[in-house]
Amino acid sequence: MAAVTIERPAVQTRKKLHPETMKAGVNTALRLSRRIFAGLWQRHVLISAGLASLLVMSSVGVVYSAHLNRVLFNDLAQLQGQRDAYQREWSQLLLEQSALSAHSRVESRASQNLDMIVPGRQDIVLVPATP
Repeated sequence: MAAVTIERPAVQTRKKLHPETMKAGVNTALRLSRRIFAGLWQRHVLISAGLASLLVMSSVGVVYSAHLNRVLFNDLAQLQGQRDAYQREWSQLLLEQSALSAHSRVESRASQNLDMIVPGRQDIVLVPATP
């Protein structure tokens, strides 16, 4: 196993800047910034900046529309699931209605609960229609 030694960084002494050097540096920075900002107002730079901003706005629009598409697709899937559940319930209700309205069931319920009977031929009276 090798030993690891930690060395202390060498201490560098700072040199004091002279005011003339500071003024020269600031003047150079100002001249450069003026040239840069003056160059920004050139036609090809403005066109490039405009196209770049359009590109960024377009990409943000694509991201937003993709997100909205995913949200709407999830809503659509959920609504289709609800529709399928309602269709199953509707078909079950139709089956129940047909079972409850069967003639034999109605007749048996009428005879059991209401003590009704099917009239015989002798009990049926035909009433003539009046003109």
